[in-house]
Amino acid sequence: MNRVPRVAFSVAVATIILFFGMSRLQAQAQTPTPTPQPQAQTPSPTPSAEEPAEEEKNPFAPEPATALPPGMTGSDVNDPRAKLKPGLYNAGEASMGMKHLGLLKKPGAFQLGTSNPDDPKVQKMLGQLNMPNIAKIPKPLHLVIAQLAFANSDLAFQGNHLFQGNFYGVNIYDISNPANSKLLTSLVCPGGQGDVSVYKNLLFMSVEQPNGRLDCGTQGFPADPAPPADAEKGKDKKRPVPSAQKDRFRGVRIFDISDIRNPKQVAAVQTCRGSHTHTLVVDPNDKENVYIYVSGTSFVRKPEELSGCSGEKPDKDPNTALFRIDVIKVPLAAPQAAKVVSNPRVFMDARTNAMNGLNNGGTHGKKDAEKPKDTDQCHDITVYSAIGLAAGACSGNGILLDIKDPVNPKRVDAVNDPNYSYWHSASFSNDGTKVVFTDEWGGGLGARCRPNDPNKWGADAIFGVKDDKLNFTSYYKMPAAQSDTENCVAHNGSLIPVPGRDIEVQAWYQGGVSIVDFTDASHPFEIAYFDRGPIDPKVLVLGGEWSAYWYNGYIYGSEIARGLDVFELTPTKFLTQNEINAAKAVRVSELNVQNQQKIEWPAKLVVAKAYVDQLSRSQALPPDKIAALQQAIQSAEGSHMSQDTLAKLKSMAPSLQEDAGTAKNQADATRLRALAEILEHPSA
Repeated sequence: MNRVPRVAFSVAVATIILFFGMSRLQAQAQTPTPTPQPQAQTPSPTPSAEEPAEEEKNPFAPEPATALPPGMTGSDVNDPRAKLKPGLYNAGEASMGMKHLGLLKKPGAFQLGTSNPDDPKVQKMLGQLNMPNIAKIPKPLHLVIAQLAFANSDLAFQGNHLFQGNFYGVNIYDISNPANSKLLTSLVCPGGQGDVSVYKNLLFMSVEQPNGRLDCGTQGFPADPAPPADAEKGKDKKRPVPSAQKDRFRGVRIFDISDIRNPKQVAAVQTCRGSHTHTLVVDPNDKENVYIYVSGTSFVRKPEELSGCSGEKPDKDPNTALFRIDVIKVPLAAPQAAKVVSNPRVFMDARTNAMNGLNNGGTHGKKDAEKPKDTDQCHDITVYSAIGLAAGACSGNGILLDIKDPVNPKRVDAVNDPNYSYWHSASFSNDGTKVVFTDEWGGGLGARCRPNDPNKWGADAIFGVKDDKLNFTSYYKMPAAQSDTENCVAHNGSLIPVPGRDIEVQAWYQGGVSIVDFTDASHPFEIAYFDRGPIDPKVLVLGGEWSAYWYNGYIYGSEIARGLDVFELTPTKFLTQNEINAAKAVRVSELNVQNQQKIEWPAKLVVAKAYVDQLSRSQALPPDKIAALQQAIQSAEGSHMSQDTLAKLKSMAPSLQEDAGTAKNQADATRLRALAEILEHPSA
């Protein structure tokens, strides 16, 4: 494999981390480790592990995986997804249980427009990004860094509109006809990573990179002088922070989208670390305001640029901007008055009040990785206001927060896991009894689904939630082997509202989309998928699905390099058409996935048919009873809900309630009771 000189590469990686907030980027070397199970976190302030001194490798070049650690298994090389034809727009495709309805390519303004690192466009973009010491970064990385400035990111939904974040701004689509979705408007506003949320007439966007400007300008700022030579030699390990600029913006932008084709910025709330992601929080007891939880993962800006900012360790500065999240209060009647109202210290040791009270407990993936490292940031926080809890994926830990007072969230539990490299995102089950955490091993920039990549690394970890405590249950990883040039690791997903089951659709970057059933948390399994071949067969080009979310009957994928994917579920032995139809019966007016809504199913016969299919699949009822239920429901539908057929349905409910009392598992018992309730009072 091609190698890059150590100094040049160190500068390149530091630059990517500094300017794109990818502090989770891991070295490629793997150290075989045992496979201990996740542990409950015992808070204890520990010093951060120092960066390894060994020569690091180029994460953008193909690299064969090392031998599997003892006791680990890897990905399936015989899966249909394992050896698909490469290409940008003409790659091979494989799917099961999903129909690809179409790809909307990125608008021209959101594409670099070249694949040549010597193209003047590349240097122009690097200049706008205020890249220091660019001459020392290898030319191939010039192109990679410049392309990152146009990466598609997260999604939000409202009515018939889809909002797709991008490191360069936001694109808004009309999805009234999902199979023929159309671009409505493009909002060019650089600053990465463009995480979006929407509430009523307001659009929120995360900004973290130092090229973000208050006025959404594209010119960036003048590049700082090259760092001193001793910094390049590793004598000064502190990364340079860009010079203060009065017009720089890093934080959360707020736009008025009353005119959907012409968004207007009405506020820009500055934060010390910028906003890598954010979470919209709606307080059921507060109709006048919404709240934004800000997760910053990048460097702390200079106090000359934003007063009060400090990147010091807690022992040097108790007001450090590390080891906290930021909470923004947004008055709905006056969003221009939005401001930071609290900085919760969610990593604090309750016994000692030490801010750095959590650490990762040791992890895998690089030399000396067994040394614990302090957790000083959250990557993503999913709030579930209906149950008063939030799940924080916080770099070295998964945490559980009490959010009944949204301005002052309190940590109630924390866990770590030596098989986890970077806790990235979280999803609750609809009943709130489970949390699916994702591990972004490699920071999204690495190929982590190869045959010899352990299937417990870069995977999902499913935890039970009981009495505000997290309890590990199992792992799930997309099973198909991917190539050395496909960035692949667990990323963003959402629930699919199939009644009676816990089903999540999830993006895996160039691993595509995988749909997993985790109803039985001990035995999660894949029920559908979609994947393309690698973008490039020789070089790892950042691409693939950033997010894959269900919204009102369809799945939308934010494809980093290509654009917007639209999918529809199709029936298989794992999922019937009745179950798909029941999921489509759930409609919401707005969706921000990290502000999780409680799913409620209508008491319609289409939902009843889904339950009957599930009870048939699990053999919870004898075949003759299944057939009788199916016939009774069909008769009611055929008679347009006549009194006689409704009476027949109602008469069947009591025996179903009795069956629930003797069901062989809780899932079937819940289905039987829910079916009985619908048959007693079905809606038209």
